[in-house]
Amino acid sequence: MKVLWSYVAVANLIESNRFIAKENPEAARSVINDIYEAGNRIKEFPNKGRIVPEIRKQNVREIFCRNYRIIYKIESKRITILTVRHMRQELKENDT
Repeated sequence: MKVLWSYVAVANLIESNRFIAKENPEAARSVINDIYEAGNRIKEFPNKGRIVPEIRKQNVREIFCRNYRIIYKIESKRITILTVRHMRQELKENDT
């Protein structure tokens, strides 16, 4: 199974990196690397994540890394990372 990152997910990672890097560039690199690695490991156990409460679809799940939600969709031959959001942020309509 292949993991693909949506445009929205990548844009959110870039935004988070910029925000964290203002205070601590080293921490920003560490957080983003951890999120990226966690997202790519989803393919090992795609059903491990919980169903996203706001969406309530069996194939849309989330895992947590640091203080971030990695929300993804399980499809027949791939997993698409839909968005990455800080836990304090609400999901936006274009996230899913």
